[in-house]
Amino acid sequence: MAETASTDDNTVIIKKYANRRLYNTRSSSYITLDHLSKMTREGVDYKVLDAKTGADITHTILTQIIMEEESNGEQMLPVNFLRELISMYGNSMQSLIPHYLEASMENFRANQSKLAKAFEDSLGNNPLAKLAEQNMAMFRAASSAFMPGAEKPEQPKGPPAADTGDLSALRDQMAEIQKRLDSLGK
Repeated sequence: MAETASTDDNTVIIKKYANRRLYNTRSSSYITLDHLSKMTREGVDYKVLDAKTGADITHTILTQIIMEEESNGEQMLPVNFLRELISMYGNSMQSLIPHYLEASMENFRANQSKLAKAFEDSLGNNPLAKLAEQNMAMFRAASSAFMPGAEKPEQPKGPPAADTGDLSALRDQMAEIQKRLDSLGK
C-alpha cells in the first residue's frame, strides 16, 4: 500500500483516519475541511487517502466540502440544477456528465477572462477609466475568492473620479452587465 507515495511530487497527500481526522503529510499536522477548502481555492493539488485502506477518497471529501459550503453560506448551486444532476444518476448519459461539467467550467473561466479583458479594453479611452479600474480590481478580487487560479487583484490607482452624468451611465451599464451575468449563472 503506497499511502504517502504520489506520482506527482506537487500533490499533497492528506490521510483521513477512522476518527474523521485529516492529516496533512506534507506539513505533518492535523487539518480541517476548512483548511482543505482554502487549499482548493489557492489551487493546491491534493489527494485524500483513507489511512487504513489507502483508497483515494478525494471525490467524497470534495463533495463534503461543497455540502458544508452550501449549508454554511450563500448557496451557489440552484435547486433545479441539483434536481437535474440527481436525475442523471443511473441515466445512460451519466458517464458524459462529468466531462460536460468540466468543459462548461473551463468555458466559464475562459469567458470570464475574455469579458474582463473586453470591458477593460472598451474603457481605455474613457475619462472614467480610473473608476473602472477600481471596479475591475474588485471584480478580480471577488473572482479569485471563488475561482482558484484567477488573476490576482490589482490595487486601485488614484482617487475615485467625481460623480457626473457619465458616472450614472456607467453605473447603469454595470447594472445591466451584472443582470446578464446573474442570468447566465442560473
